[in-house]
Amino acid sequence: MKLFVLSPSGAAVALLTAAVFVATTVAQTPQDPRPAPGNAPSPEANHAHAAPTNLKVLPKNLTGDQVREIMEGWEAALGTHCSTCHAADSTNIGPNGRPRLNYADDSKPEKVTARLMYAMTEDINVNYLSKIESSGLPITCGTCHRGHLGPEPFTSLDDDRPRSLQNAAPASATPSQPK
Repeated sequence: MKLFVLSPSGAAVALLTAAVFVATTVAQTPQDPRPAPGNAPSPEANHAHAAPTNLKVLPKNLTGDQVREIMEGWEAALGTHCSTCHAADSTNIGPNGRPRLNYADDSKPEKVTARLMYAMTEDINVNYLSKIESSGLPITCGTCHRGHLGPEPFTSLDDDRPRSLQNAAPASATPSQPK
């Protein structure tokens, strides 16, 4: 590895060059903040989402933006997309040439399942975890799903085989007594 040693006059020239570069960069006039034609942001970037029309388990007073935020959290927790639960509306074509989603449509069974799962987590949080002192964070979709549409089967640390509910001992079974 070679090291370059500058003479005092060389160091002064390098320092002066750097100072001129910084001064000219900072002194440039600011760019027009509007996007160039053809690079406009998507319409959704600056647009509030419409008020929801078919809320059955979420509070009915939520705004479209609040519902969108909740849905984005569910998408991340389940590793899925809006089209998993929401049906396409072939009569409403978007600017990309594809049908838009009809968020109020209840025809997909996944939407019914999502509502049931949401009700289940709320029930667990309100009627069970809230009654346990220092129970920690509430459960969410991600507690079980962890980024997968179908949650992974539980595997104990001492057994690499997945355990299914059929193979598990019933809750009423008592462990055998030592002899």
